[in-house]
Amino acid sequence: MIPNPNITRFGLLRHAPTMWNEEKRIQGQQDSPLTVEGENHAKAWGQLLKLYPWDRILSSDLGRARNTAAIINTFLSIPVSYDYRLREREWGRWTGMKLKQVRQEDPQLWAAQGKNGWKFCPPTGENHNAVLERSIQALRKAAQEWPNETILVVTHEGVIKSLIYRLCEHEKMSTKSPVIRPNYLHWLIHDKGSLKIKELNAISLY
Repeated sequence: MIPNPNITRFGLLRHAPTMWNEEKRIQGQQDSPLTVEGENHAKAWGQLLKLYPWDRILSSDLGRARNTAAIINTFLSIPVSYDYRLREREWGRWTGMKLKQVRQEDPQLWAAQGKNGWKFCPPTGENHNAVLERSIQALRKAAQEWPNETILVVTHEGVIKSLIYRLCEHEKMSTKSPVIRPNYLHWLIHDKGSLKIKELNAISLY
């Protein structure tokens, strides 16, 4: 069968754990280094993912994603590209804070934003719709540049949730939703100009 040149496959992967993840701080577009455990996770992911036929890696340009991609690529040895549109959501004034601290310092604003669904927006930050739009733009551009390729996308939780929840037509970005399991790779495809879910929770990373 001749491969369909209109289809590009994307495997979505969240970056490895960082110091701020461990401390439960909001990272947004600021960075903190991968933990030793995070580096070991990325090595294990590389060993696992080399069993699949990847053509290239497309990564967020933030340090934690770049470092995760670099470690994985010691096993894959494929081209790597970066796109700033795959960055985590900008959390503005709440960057670096813990959610408990946000609730204590901005209780009314937090409560009000919690009712906004896809328009939830931290002060001086960006909402889910903005993250979704730039993420889709990044994947559409990749599909145009590398048609019929299988691309490992190393990005962030906010990006992955925005893409998948919208493609699932969820009205809210609930953290309690069973749609996305933690520590899994998810497959999307770009086919005839449209981005679609191929398989959620497809590859267990642990």
